[in-house]
Amino acid sequence: MGVNLTGLTEPKNIELADLKGRTVAIDAYNTIYQFLSIIRQPDGSPLTDSQGRVTSHLSGLLYRTANLIESGISPSFVFDGIPHELKTGTIMERRARREKAEKEWEDAVEEGDIKKAFSKAQQTSRMTPEIKETSRSLLEFLGIPVVNAPSDGEAQAAYMNRKGDVWASASQDFDSILYGAPTLVRNMTITGRRKIPGRDQYRDVKIELIDCDAFLKEIGTTREQLVDVCILMGTDFNPGIGGIGPKKGLKLIRTHGDLEGVMRHLGEEIDNYEEIRNIFLRSTYSDDHDLTVKKIDTEKVCELMCEQHDFSKERVLAVIDRIENSRKAEEARKKQRSLFDSWG
Repeated sequence: MGVNLTGLTEPKNIELADLKGRTVAIDAYNTIYQFLSIIRQPDGSPLTDSQGRVTSHLSGLLYRTANLIESGISPSFVFDGIPHELKTGTIMERRARREKAEKEWEDAVEEGDIKKAFSKAQQTSRMTPEIKETSRSLLEFLGIPVVNAPSDGEAQAAYMNRKGDVWASASQDFDSILYGAPTLVRNMTITGRRKIPGRDQYRDVKIELIDCDAFLKEIGTTREQLVDVCILMGTDFNPGIGGIGPKKGLKLIRTHGDLEGVMRHLGEEIDNYEEIRNIFLRSTYSDDHDLTVKKIDTEKVCELMCEQHDFSKERVLAVIDRIENSRKAEEARKKQRSLFDSWG
């Protein structure tokens, strides 16, 4: 789930319309997990086709991506590559939590406790090879750029943002700041009233925009120091030191300068901390990506969505029309702006 820096920042709330004309690199795995978690039946069961294959992710990608394009946003999706070996502990921990939640979901369904069942089911989402490949195929058939990261997709998206290939990096996690993204957009694909996992409460989820340089200036640290704060708290690559949250970690780094100074002060050691720093500050990136928007392959979209996974062809074609009309309108707007610029 990445680091949680909620207590340190007050992001600017924006609307999709505020991102009109912007290019955004989206953390694909992060987004797909959100769709798998949210798009479910009342008892928590995921959407499935007639063969029992999960289709929640396809529904989310099709309809939400169409909304983004209609808002004048040009998205690209960045898929994870090979996870760093230090992430193994986090992966195993998530697997254990998922298996526990699956058992609790089954028990809740058997007991007829629908609210509890839905809450537990949200914690059972898993990325299978089939979900990954069908997600990638749908995006490619829709003509949306797909980028393959060497390792962490969020790191690659931040790199693309830093290079100026895209205007912003989009993810639910704050790790994008640690990876050096200048501009982070959160909640871009899951706005609306959402249930809080594990609790019988709801909250309004709004799109958040974070200017990362302004954020670092506001809290009085460098990016390198913020990475040290997060290593103290715990990241996907280490468990951190118990009892240290974002505010306490920030205070310790401000007082002692860096992670080494804090560890000396506390008499603690964090294994592999230099390697973890390098994951965030000097990760592995790829320049092998093409962000050109392609034409929609209507036949292949319909084959995947309708013939293979039982979606309504009428509805799928309607979404394709929305995307194509929006792209034409955006292209016309760009040409008009270019014409005005040439006159000026």
